[in-house]
Amino acid sequence: MTMDDQSKHTRFFTGSLIEIQRLQIDLDDQEIPSMIKNNFQSGMRSGFYGGSPSQVELFIFEEDKEKALPILESFKEQMGI
Repeated sequence: MTMDDQSKHTRFFTGSLIEIQRLQIDLDDQEIPSMIKNNFQSGMRSGFYGGSPSQVELFIFEEDKEKALPILESFKEQMGI
């Protein structure tokens, strides 16, 4: 899917970095682009504490949400979340 300047990201899932990376692989397999926001790691790099390591956020484009929801449900079931 091609994204234009009007495309918007939406928060799709919040969890640990390991959970986020696993979910991102599942989304990539279906060609759904995603973006990770990790305030904890960003803060550590900057020399100050910011965020929590268990509160990493995964964002996707709003246009992909309907296609991504079944992947999220399957992921949650597999992970026991």
